[in-house]
Amino acid sequence: MQITEKPFGITREGEKATLYTIANDNGMEVVVTNYGANITSIIVPGKDGKKADVVLGYDTLADYEVNPCFFGSFIGRHANRIADAKFTLNGTTYQIEVNDGVNNLHSASKSYNKFLYEVEVYKEEDEISIEFSRLSPDMEQGFPGNLDYSVTYTLTNDNELVIEYYAVSDKDTIANFTNHSYFNLAGHNSGPILDQEVFIDSDKITTVREGLIPTGEYTDVTGTPMDFRTMKKLGKDIKADYAPLKMAGGYDHNYVLNTSGDEIEKVAELYDAKSGRLMEVFTDLPGMQLYTGNFITEGTIGKGKAVYNKNSGVCFETQYYPNSCNIPSFPSPVIKAREEVETVTIYKFSCR
Repeated sequence: MQITEKPFGITREGEKATLYTIANDNGMEVVVTNYGANITSIIVPGKDGKKADVVLGYDTLADYEVNPCFFGSFIGRHANRIADAKFTLNGTTYQIEVNDGVNNLHSASKSYNKFLYEVEVYKEEDEISIEFSRLSPDMEQGFPGNLDYSVTYTLTNDNELVIEYYAVSDKDTIANFTNHSYFNLAGHNSGPILDQEVFIDSDKITTVREGLIPTGEYTDVTGTPMDFRTMKKLGKDIKADYAPLKMAGGYDHNYVLNTSGDEIEKVAELYDAKSGRLMEVFTDLPGMQLYTGNFITEGTIGKGKAVYNKNSGVCFETQYYPNSCNIPSFPSPVIKAREEVETVTIYKFSCR
């Protein structure tokens, strides 16, 4: 295994960005940058041995400084949506940025994917890790507490990309991190992902109202287009006459995972029959947003001048449920002062 680095340009603030490429002994590579802790490439072989980059992204730092679709992004302090862009914690109401209708999406227009990070590299015989860390000051993005946080990407010789999130704050606060990579196992430049197959170990989704804000209720997936308990093509039901799908323009829903919360468990699969590539998703988090790239602007230019359109990639965003900071019955993203919290998500690649 090896790790290499190369310059990735200068940010608008005059900071030097770097690209880090981790390669294992099986031909898999993961490329990440200290700008935003973004994942820029995941390169894996298919059943014919040919390699493909299976995540959407850009060639330039300047594009990642804009990145309206959050390609490859590390999201925080709170992933997904918060109703009316406010929440109450310990009797104090915090108003945060209104950036998604009347609501908040991914914390702020400057989410954690747009900061520069300190870097540590750890090498072992069968894996290499790169840790990106930073201090988020009290009231940054409108959230209380000085938050020390990090995201660590580890590539193993089992073709696992392990993502470990860590946070500790000097005040009670909210911490709900995710990764917003768009996967296309046929290759990032191969067009729509609607023929690729998905499995999700979930019996229900969080019911949403206008703005895709959870109401606090649940919807059983049985007999609906939302049911992925038996693997099926993403495109099979995506255009069904079903209110939640029509509201979102496709899949953009939080699945309540059948996990215990005590260990890292398999929750989903993505499979591309043509290339034979299989991605398995493991996590210890309670929810996962399945998002089929419904809001990708038609004609977006990505890596290698690839053209991205709606449904060019699919996200598996492990998380606490959207708006969970406002719904006491949901698993809570609140962390207590000086309480160290860690969560893990794994994307494992193979062929069949």
